[in-house]
Amino acid sequence: MSDLASLDLQVTRCRACPRLVAWREEVARVKRAAFADQEYWGRPVPGFGPADAPLAIVGLAPAAHGANRTGRMFTGDRSGDVLYAALHAVGLASQPTSTHLGDGLELHGVRITAPVRCAPPANKPTPRERDNCRPWLARELSLLPVRAIVVLGAFGWQALLPVLSEAGWHVPTPRPRFGHGVEVELAGPRPLHLLGCYHVSQQNTFTGKLTPAMVETVLARAKELAGL
Repeated sequence: MSDLASLDLQVTRCRACPRLVAWREEVARVKRAAFADQEYWGRPVPGFGPADAPLAIVGLAPAAHGANRTGRMFTGDRSGDVLYAALHAVGLASQPTSTHLGDGLELHGVRITAPVRCAPPANKPTPRERDNCRPWLARELSLLPVRAIVVLGAFGWQALLPVLSEAGWHVPTPRPRFGHGVEVELAGPRPLHLLGCYHVSQQNTFTGKLTPAMVETVLARAKELAGL
């Protein structure tokens, strides 16, 4: 797969994890009552954003009634509401909302992806499922001219470090620990800046652990480091 369009197409056809295939398709069949009249995506979700993005955002996995419904990362749920509003506030998105494919949203210099591409039960992929999905993330990042990566949450942080190590970046030992506002610069094919941000889940945003201003601060810093 020599380009992102080909990669994205292959991602949507993956059936490597039986538990995740069964769950994503069951959710798409049963649906949530509020979306009963909608056709769910019900497949693995590819990354979203331009192919020349120097900035990447790495989350966890699609939400059952968010990206698993709409077919786009962080689209159609409360987590996405927070993330896209912050991206728009710092000039990385054309609009502050992301509701469905074809809603006119464009990203500027940033691509959003995840280490797991299928919605997992209880939002908890197994280590094996994470590892099965690793080649997709590795290939995607290899095709992007990334200079900075914002990682949303500890799961994404732990999943990303082995990918970067295998791709030729020097990951220190012991490995850098995740934390909100943490910045790590890795040497490798080119300097790469990692930035930690609490995940934009309702568990964090509804409790005040993560505020919109906190997300905007991390994204603005990442934008600067990526040269945008």
